[in-house]
Amino acid sequence: MLKTAGIHHITAYAQDVQSSVDFYAGLLGLRLIKQTVHFEAPDVYHLYFGNEFGQPGTILSLLCREDFPAGRLGGGQVGVIVFMVPAGGLLFWRQRLKKYKIDFMETRRFGRDYVRFTDLSGMLIDLVELEAGAVPAAVRSTAQGPIPEAYAIRGIDGVLLFSRKPDQTADVLELVLGLLYKGSEEGIARYETHGGLGSRIDLSIEPIPAGTAGAGVVQHLAWCTSDASEQILWQEQLKESGLDPTPAINMEYYKTVRFREPGGILFQMATEVPGFQTDETAGELGRELMLPDKLEMQRSSIERRLPEFQLREFS
Repeated sequence: MLKTAGIHHITAYAQDVQSSVDFYAGLLGLRLIKQTVHFEAPDVYHLYFGNEFGQPGTILSLLCREDFPAGRLGGGQVGVIVFMVPAGGLLFWRQRLKKYKIDFMETRRFGRDYVRFTDLSGMLIDLVELEAGAVPAAVRSTAQGPIPEAYAIRGIDGVLLFSRKPDQTADVLELVLGLLYKGSEEGIARYETHGGLGSRIDLSIEPIPAGTAGAGVVQHLAWCTSDASEQILWQEQLKESGLDPTPAINMEYYKTVRFREPGGILFQMATEVPGFQTDETAGELGRELMLPDKLEMQRSSIERRLPEFQLREFS
């Protein structure tokens, strides 16, 4: 049985591109690693944020267009995205959120403290401290902003899933993706992968009515698979489990296979190769609009339709 190492990336919808870049790169200090577009709808920005190498497990991507309707959080969605910060870092983040007048609340589950807030579209975000000794590569802003490395977000810790059929979602997590059940408390079950980044998956135990797609909600969660050869094996495993995976889709920086689990959540299996340095070096990631060959002839018209934005440093 194949087992995923954890989360490859998470993709969500947003509206205003400048506000989104200000929030994730400016306020949270994430690095903008790729500017591109939705390949089938090139008037939609597709922005990727992650660490300086675009390492799987650090990547949040946003599909941005001003006229996206507001989404409604519910079953069949990723309910909360959880970022990890170094041990002792939550005090810094409480102070930073207060400085920029971002309301937050304190939560606790499975013996760990979380700081919860929303982005400007209303998407729920948690920050949690790393356990002692676990220090993945720091995620920093393109502008090398003022957030000290000792407090910088390190990557994705995990997610909280909302399912319409949580028992069946749990079966997919354990029996198809190979996650380990770690226990339950206060209506949440916890699962873990054998990987490092993006390894903790919490699942709300009670069924939740369906949400709707739109700004402020996650479109999909992508799981790691090493390469195209392993991805083929994943397709076979998914089919044998009664799921209906798509053919592999070329996203330039990874190939992905999509499937929707019985609880309504859209999952993908995304390859770790070729990676985000295929058309830009690590030091140059995210500085220019990158287009696949099939859209390069339309560059002028695409650039005219896309709103301009700037990377602005926040103190």
